Amino acid sequence: QVQLVESGGGTVQPGGSLRLSCASSSSDFNWMGWFRQAPGKEREGIAEMDRRGRITYAAFVKGRFIFSQDKTKNTLYLQLNNLKPEDTAMYYCGADSRTTMILRGRPTYSGQGTQVTVSS
Repeated sequence: QVQLVESGGGTVQPGGSLRLSCASSSSDFNWMGWFRQAPGKEREGIAEMDRRGRITYAAFVKGRFIFSQDKTKNTLYLQLNNLKPEDTAMYYCGADSRTTMILRGRPTYSGQGTQVTVSS
């Protein structure tokens, strides 16, 4: 059974930073990554990584978020910098055998999410 467990969310002021983590029961996926969902909005893909470590970011990221992986720990990370109120959302990690599904916000596997709130 695949398990993905996110952590690291919280409340920060605009301009602040957070580092999200995702512990995975397996790294044997073609694609792993992050997506988010704000209240009343559709899921939005953030980034996905293939088995070779090549990362594709959504256009809106514009260098503010950094996706990384520690294979020895089966853990994904998402560094969130210069956070804005519009980044407020539940953040999820996901895994899939197919490309672009995480960027579409529709991976086969995902965790329960971790809440990020950006507010002054």
